[in-house]
Amino acid sequence: MSYFRGRYYHNIDEKGRIIFPAKLYEVFAEKYDNRLVMTNWEGCLLVFPYAEWSVIEDKIYGQSIIRREVRDIQRLLMSGAVELTFDAQRRVLIPPSLRSYARLEKEIVTAGMGRSIEIWNRERFDLALDKTSKNIEDYNQFIADLGI
Repeated sequence: MSYFRGRYYHNIDEKGRIIFPAKLYEVFAEKYDNRLVMTNWEGCLLVFPYAEWSVIEDKIYGQSIIRREVRDIQRLLMSGAVELTFDAQRRVLIPPSLRSYARLEKEIVTAGMGRSIEIWNRERFDLALDKTSKNIEDYNQFIADLGI
């Protein structure tokens, strides 16, 4: 089974387009169609193949909107979600609202996350990665529970 893996440094162009790294695009080509869903999450953009996103949507919409956390997650994930497609050059046009949310201006990082992809402002990504690296002991139990 193919997953999205790796960290790729590149630029967003003046029109707000990014070229998906070949290794990430290959997973789309192998397992999915040309559609993806992009939304905001924790200061970055979260990208799912449309088929994976549909499963998430069904799970969220199956919850009661009486619960505050359901409404909060719907507001964050669903209100920012846009369906996009790749062009012939593996590019995707990121809408202005999502570019603004993630502060995507020039240098960006595209990170494979298994079943999803994150798109970050380079500086914010480096800070997030550094924070996790410095606090790796906080994750020891989680890693041990995985049997690693």
